[in-house]
Amino acid sequence: MKTNTRMLAQAAVMAALTAVGAFIRFPLGALSFTLQDMFTVLAGVLLGWKWGAASQIAYVALGLLGLPIFTQGGGLGYVLQPSFGFLLGIIPAAALTGLLAGERGELKRVLPACIAGLAVMYLIGVPYMGMILNLYMRKGLSVWTIVKTGLLIYLPGDALKVAVVAAAAPALCRSLRQAEA
Repeated sequence: MKTNTRMLAQAAVMAALTAVGAFIRFPLGALSFTLQDMFTVLAGVLLGWKWGAASQIAYVALGLLGLPIFTQGGGLGYVLQPSFGFLLGIIPAAALTGLLAGERGELKRVLPACIAGLAVMYLIGVPYMGMILNLYMRKGLSVWTIVKTGLLIYLPGDALKVAVVAAAAPALCRSLRQAEA
């Protein structure tokens, strides 16, 4: 049985890993290619829907409180960054991934769970990015340009990250279960 203390500690670790993932970045298009979303879906896979989402809530909350743990810093003003919608999206992304992945980390469940989680993140992040770029920054970008620069350019890297999580999930889930025994 997983205790709340153990799960809280694991959620804190996943929040910290998500923060580390923000600093492993490569500029690409309007945003940067980072490992945040990889740790987000991993949180869902390893911790389940509730604690996976809690880890990402903690990460976003700490960043909004001013800790410079987002890709470009932190603080309440970050809500006006085009990338903030993706940060909002990681919370339901972790929850959905955890809901769909199951507890064993089986490839046949983890792979579609991670894809669904990232889809939710993009469904929130891309429109938010478009809203900030066009309404707040007055860039006047077309929907196609927003989709291309906020989604399509990142899909190959995301496919690689999902493959890494799916490959590592069985061993990581097994290790967590053994540690609890």
